[in-house]
Amino acid sequence: MNDLHRLIALIGSARRMVVFTGAGISTESGIPDFRSPGGIWSRMQPIAYADYLADPAARRLSWQRRLEMEETWRLVQPNDRHKCVAELVARGRASHVITQNIDGLHQISGVPDGQVIELHGTTRRAACLECGMRVEIGTVLAHFESHGQAPNCASCGGLIKTATISFGQPMPEPEMARAQTATLACDLMLVLGSSLAVYPAAGFPLLAKRNGARLAILNRDQTPQDDVADMAFRAEIGPTMRAVIDAL
Repeated sequence: MNDLHRLIALIGSARRMVVFTGAGISTESGIPDFRSPGGIWSRMQPIAYADYLADPAARRLSWQRRLEMEETWRLVQPNDRHKCVAELVARGRASHVITQNIDGLHQISGVPDGQVIELHGTTRRAACLECGMRVEIGTVLAHFESHGQAPNCASCGGLIKTATISFGQPMPEPEMARAQTATLACDLMLVLGSSLAVYPAAGFPLLAKRNGARLAILNRDQTPQDDVADMAFRAEIGPTMRAVIDAL
């Protein structure tokens, strides 16, 4: 049995699968990679959470970068990798999608918001760091363009930030709890396009494996968890997952 047939068999026999996705699922949509050589963070340093809180210049730089990416986020569309995942959810084969991505493309592809767990937040909205009030990203960007800084929260006066998780920022407790519940309930964790190098997010596939679930990894490059996985398939995600969908 070759790797494709093994993957089809694993997915076909699963009853409570969770799909875990990383940056590799979105690059085909034109979303820049952050961590790989040549990615965004090799050209510019990320802004730490502590700096965002303490330094108005860091906040201005953060919002300037977000403004420069607005056309990308506004125009980008899901690719066939996202659509394959959405089909798995629509067919009832996957209960949840746990994602490290901040692009919101799983929801745009058709996965219900309640079945997507965004561990690192989303760039498609903003929130007050004090009271948690959600703010439309377009409103914040318009204010930034006009005034050179983001507005303070209209409710409590707190700092507003994109609803993404920065370096040094605590992980979102509700999403972490939801991810743990989904992971402990699954019988197969399917990893798509993640380097599995960023913790604590990368701990969920290991948790699934320790809890008795099978672990399948489909990624272009080797990952640190290949040796513990039931199968690690290094191949292009889109054509492989389309072949899986067609065979189910």
